[in-house]
Amino acid sequence: MFRRSYSTVTSSAQVLSTFKNPELLKTKAFINGSWVSSTSGEKFDVNNPALPLSEGKIATVESMSDSDYNQAIDQARISFDKFKKTSGRSRAELLEELYNLMMKNQEDLAKLVVLENGKPYADALGEVKYAASFFKWFSEEAPRIYGDIIPSSNSKNRILAMKQPIGVCGILTPWNFPLAMITRKLGAAIATGCTSIIKPASETPLSALALGYLCEQANIPAGVVNILPSSDAAGVGKLITTHPGINKVSFTGSTAVGKILMKQAAGTLKKLSFELGGNAPFIVFEDANIDDAVVGAITSKFRSSGQTCVCANRIFVHEDVYEEFSTKLVAKLNETVELGNGLVDGVTHGPLIHDKSMKKVREHIEDATLKGANILFGGSKRPELGQHFHDLTVLGNVSTDMLITQEETFGPVAPLIKFSSEEEVIQLANHTNVGLAGYFFSNDIRRVFRVAEALNVGMIGANTGGISEAALPFGGVAESGFGREGSKYGLDDYLVTKSVVIGDV
Repeated sequence: MFRRSYSTVTSSAQVLSTFKNPELLKTKAFINGSWVSSTSGEKFDVNNPALPLSEGKIATVESMSDSDYNQAIDQARISFDKFKKTSGRSRAELLEELYNLMMKNQEDLAKLVVLENGKPYADALGEVKYAASFFKWFSEEAPRIYGDIIPSSNSKNRILAMKQPIGVCGILTPWNFPLAMITRKLGAAIATGCTSIIKPASETPLSALALGYLCEQANIPAGVVNILPSSDAAGVGKLITTHPGINKVSFTGSTAVGKILMKQAAGTLKKLSFELGGNAPFIVFEDANIDDAVVGAITSKFRSSGQTCVCANRIFVHEDVYEEFSTKLVAKLNETVELGNGLVDGVTHGPLIHDKSMKKVREHIEDATLKGANILFGGSKRPELGQHFHDLTVLGNVSTDMLITQEETFGPVAPLIKFSSEEEVIQLANHTNVGLAGYFFSNDIRRVFRVAEALNVGMIGANTGGISEAALPFGGVAESGFGREGSKYGLDDYLVTKSVVIGDV
């Protein structure tokens, strides 16, 4: 497997020069099968968060205008009229080819993710494989979109329930998984016969545009996949949610933005699927295997430096095992953590994505320590590594009046909170208006069922800190959104059920 040390990296150009397939680096929009520039002439820079701004520029990308989006939507509607008539088997073959192309280019794609996102190479390579798995999964689901024949109360009638593609889909994705958050949506859209307008995050558009290149190579019909970068996230969000030519919107991002998009979409009553913010509890019961719980906590909390929507945000530890867990957690972090540029051998964790993320991390640490929390591990900025680097941090003696327990940190800070009973911790875990993911460790099988049923979240890891895969119905409850992505349920949000009554049979 590819691995190279970049300990002397001073510019992104050095890394780009190592690409086996330099055609993956695209800076124009992909509309109706062609690479086009913005009609406004506007552009924006994409920067490597691991390097200073003066050294970290990767590329300058076209910032597409409203006019460009309107044109793309018109083309997607024309393409939909043809694509919806294709067979599930033919769409499966397209998805299979996309999967093969992603795996063939996995090393270059991983390097591109590292450059614009900052996560370590091993994590980025894992994301590429995870992203590709959605194309494989939905290639297997595409030929199996079944309807039903429903018995009628009238013996002369027959009721047919038919599944049909919903139409043109607006896909709005975040920066933390710049490939996987697209493929999880796009795979289902293609499988069902829908066409798509994709707006990637302005921090990480290059991975999305590389995916457009692979769609071109896979001979995806023109207009089925359209990828339009833009620096105006709010403006594009409003255009897509209000445009009458868009039939469905899938958004992954914050709860606050999700609420805005939902209001905007109300005027056209679009079908929506939202995967929004979380405040995931991670519970260590007194009967847990502590070593396993420590590994699970590190996996869940610190993956991508805590910048995942399903990462643990509040770690509840039973008072009887609190000292053992906290001691082993700190020891394990001391043994395994290496902070730095994601393309350097041995680095396990990279930078935060931007200044806004750093500000929130610092606010949460400072608020907690002012209110009595103590720093067990880390706790500091690391400017010698770069302006966006921060220590992985563990806070002890955390109480529920601290800001870090009430807001999603989205950064590398683990707050440890003591509890004394199952009833107490369930109440604490559910004391939030969001419910995306939750985790707990226990060796009592009866407790596993009780707690899994009691936690008010959409996804649960019981005795594991890693839950994401293509087979999982991914999504939350309450203000974490609605709809499911991946799994056998992932097609539903891209389909409509049409009822046909045949009379006088």
